[in-house]
Amino acid sequence: MLDKQQGSRLANLWDDAKAAAMSEPERLLYRSNLLGSDKRITNYGGGNTSAKVMEKDPLGGGMVEVLWVKGSGGDVGTIKMDGFSTLYMEKLEALKGLYRGLEHEDEMVGYLPHCTFNLNPRAASIDTPLHAYVPKKHVDHMHPDAIIAIAASKNSRELTQKIFGADIGWLPWKRPGFELGLWLSKFCAENPNARGLILESHGLFTWGDTAKEAYETTVEIINKAIAWFETENTTPAFGGAVKLVLPATERRAIALKLMPVIRGMISADERKLGHFDDSQAVLDFVTSKNLEPLAALGTSCPDHFLRTKICPLVIDFDPAYPDIDKTLAGLEAAIAEYRAGYAAYYERCKRSNSPAMRDPNAVVYLIPGVGMITFAKDKATARISGEFYVNAINVMRGASGVSTYVGLPEQEAFDIEYWLLEEAKLQRMPKPKMLAGKIALVTGGAGGIGKATAHRLMQEGACVVLADIDEAALASALGELGGRYGKDFVRAVTMNVTDEAAVEKSFADTLLEFGGLDILVSNAGLASSAPIEDTTLALWNKNMDILATGYFLVSREAFRIFRNQKAGGNVVFVASKNGLAASPGASAYCTAKAAEIHLARCLALEGASAQIRVNVVNPDAVLRGSKIWSGEWKEQRAAVYKTDMEGLEAMYRERSMLKLSVFPEDIAEAIYFLASDMSAKSTGNIINVDAGNAQSFTR
Repeated sequence: MLDKQQGSRLANLWDDAKAAAMSEPERLLYRSNLLGSDKRITNYGGGNTSAKVMEKDPLGGGMVEVLWVKGSGGDVGTIKMDGFSTLYMEKLEALKGLYRGLEHEDEMVGYLPHCTFNLNPRAASIDTPLHAYVPKKHVDHMHPDAIIAIAASKNSRELTQKIFGADIGWLPWKRPGFELGLWLSKFCAENPNARGLILESHGLFTWGDTAKEAYETTVEIINKAIAWFETENTTPAFGGAVKLVLPATERRAIALKLMPVIRGMISADERKLGHFDDSQAVLDFVTSKNLEPLAALGTSCPDHFLRTKICPLVIDFDPAYPDIDKTLAGLEAAIAEYRAGYAAYYERCKRSNSPAMRDPNAVVYLIPGVGMITFAKDKATARISGEFYVNAINVMRGASGVSTYVGLPEQEAFDIEYWLLEEAKLQRMPKPKMLAGKIALVTGGAGGIGKATAHRLMQEGACVVLADIDEAALASALGELGGRYGKDFVRAVTMNVTDEAAVEKSFADTLLEFGGLDILVSNAGLASSAPIEDTTLALWNKNMDILATGYFLVSREAFRIFRNQKAGGNVVFVASKNGLAASPGASAYCTAKAAEIHLARCLALEGASAQIRVNVVNPDAVLRGSKIWSGEWKEQRAAVYKTDMEGLEAMYRERSMLKLSVFPEDIAEAIYFLASDMSAKSTGNIINVDAGNAQSFTR
């Protein structure tokens, strides 16, 4: 049977009262967001919707029919009004006269901008003709698992007729484009009473005279397919389970071992980020009898294929005898074999004008008894690739349970992967940011310097894990950064840097979330002030625990990951001017900060042979936004320098050589420099960001 989520019915979410107050384009948006809100209807970025609307022509001449259709690269679940392309239907119809046949199909995409209505800058997608030439006002094209399970069955045409009768038609596989649009037009002319059709190995088209009718037809047809599978698909999934499922803690431990090693092996040309999934659907698949033969067939739906590649890599691991060391030892050969197989696939299928071979590494890694790991150029793509492969698993479950599952033919798969139109889209993408694909962990991440550092690293494309002991501040920082840069780019872990177990767990959480680590910013801190005779052992130990031992513990975990990845690494300590220049009444603090600096020097020596760089930033008097300066430390330093708290910042500014205040963003800029390739040949160095202090000159 289909899994529990796939087996449940879709709810009809249409609200007549809400829709009544909308314009036709607004109802298209409403319909699109409803459909995209449920992954059983379509996956992220998959499918498209359209409406043909009468609009006033901005060039005069009265009302004209305009096609509103999801633009290139959009997602129906999150699309806004500016995500739709708008095109004159009259001009789209005129394109039929310019069509020179299948061999020249791709050139038709170049004509779509000439059909633009009202100077809309949203680029039209390759699927535009599929909507334009269906003679219905409202059209939905979705990729539901239950429908694709039919479309990917060996006898999909017979199944379609059996389940839906004349209500839903069927067309054989055809790559999306102008020709398929003409096929749809012909089908509709020959089958005027049909409410939709299934495209072999692809998905579902449905339509209606109103937005509500189109939406309800889509939901009805999918629910009918779900109900049919519930009745007919009674065989054990994928031939039945033949391997055991490890307990959740063991699955997590295995993934922790594998992810950084795989990441290091596949990130030579482009850093990858990872995602781990051990959901029930995945576990059913990776413990099944037919895991390897089904996985080798690849996916069927083009959207699935583009996200997950020709096929996954099944890792050699036996959950009954979980020898992870043996698996790790065999990874290099397994990944090399996959690359060779991919290169052979490229050579078999390439055409005279095919783009150069792209990254030959797998995207999807299946571990029997454990789950699935996906790697991609960013976290969102890795996560979404995993979601797409879960869709593919559901499709294989359904198709193989009632028929024989059929993957996309190899040449067709290649022609989609290396489609010149897709290549042109890739070439138009902006150059990656400096830290794209990099993963950073920032301790003290909820404080002034830590949060400013996270902002700076994320501006340059890094994913950041905020580590802090202050849970309330951590939650606030997570919300702020996630809202600005996207939730896929930031995570938070509660960490006491003096607690060895807590440190180990936080780094383990980082590995499971992102697949590895590239940058450690050790910034957690405190400050204390007392004459030596009033410095208690507890105060001394507290400084040493946080500022020396804490820095040691997080560095040790980072080094372990860096060495497993075998891809270098980067550590930046946030020390202090006081680590080089003594201050009165702060012996515990100054000594601990000096220990940080010397620890960094030691680690720079140890890490150099593995391309692990370790450098230091020394701030001074960063009052704004600092938790350290919000408590007794500020009062104590004001007392030492015989000024009031309001005058302390001015005093520090005037004390500096440059007569400038130092802010968290200034420290973050220095950290970014040391964490980036701009400082690729620097290790064991110190950057003072103190507005000038002769006492802290390093030489």
